[in-house]
Amino acid sequence: MKIANITGYKFIPIKNELVLQETILKRSTNLNLKGTVLISRKGINFSVSGNKNNIDKFLLFIRSDSRFADVDVKITYNEYQPFRKMLVRIKKEIISMGIEEIDPFKFTGQKISPKELNKKLNNNENIVLLDTRNEYEVRLGTFKNAIDLNLDSFRDFPKEIEKLRKKLNGKEVVMFCTGGIRCEKASALMLKNGFENIQQIDGGVINYFKETGGRHWNGDCFVFDDRVALDKDLLETDYVLCFRCREPLNKEEIGSEKYKIDEYCPYCCLLYTSDAADE
Repeated sequence: MKIANITGYKFIPIKNELVLQETILKRSTNLNLKGTVLISRKGINFSVSGNKNNIDKFLLFIRSDSRFADVDVKITYNEYQPFRKMLVRIKKEIISMGIEEIDPFKFTGQKISPKELNKKLNNNENIVLLDTRNEYEVRLGTFKNAIDLNLDSFRDFPKEIEKLRKKLNGKEVVMFCTGGIRCEKASALMLKNGFENIQQIDGGVINYFKETGGRHWNGDCFVFDDRVALDKDLLETDYVLCFRCREPLNKEEIGSEKYKIDEYCPYCCLLYTSDAADE
């Protein structure tokens, strides 16, 4: 039986976080779903998996709340449950940037459809592609000629983007992330700080793959569950995560002498092998 995986988010004021947390946890548990739901005063962010029938029931439940009636979701399928348990948590931010006053519900960057972006790229239009994802995600794949901020964490975005102010001045900027939520917040921050002509891919990279087949994209796309990465057909790839440092590893890295299952990989081997030598 195929497992359906849905991701979605919405920035909207929420006052009853505790009640909502309890209600969602009870409903998702009854439907035998697994995944993560984050709730804050400014919105909801969820990645949930289960059989298709129960996922449909969960969506009906979520959308029965008028605040989330129009929440957009992205769906993929695979052969196994990619989450290990069901978590419903209350957070200060549904996507952590460390700047709580940024509120995409009030304003955010204009959205560009995947097909419109693909058209611009086909026509070699003068646009700047800005990757807002972490370094280990970019390593698996990104758009050709996209700017990589080399982020260790999304919390680093505010200081790193300031370094590009002169380079981006007067340019048409299209930013992207996995599903769109980071760009909602990143574009809001940039607009608040005086950047202009800031756009974001509607639905993120996953939606771009779905709508265009991933044209102009090199590689795969990291996802935050046990599938690790999806290809342009939205199918699971051969990447695995290092047991220690959680870096995504390809076949070549797994075959390296610097990889030992459940112990270390080429990205952390020096740290853990030197620790062992000191003991």
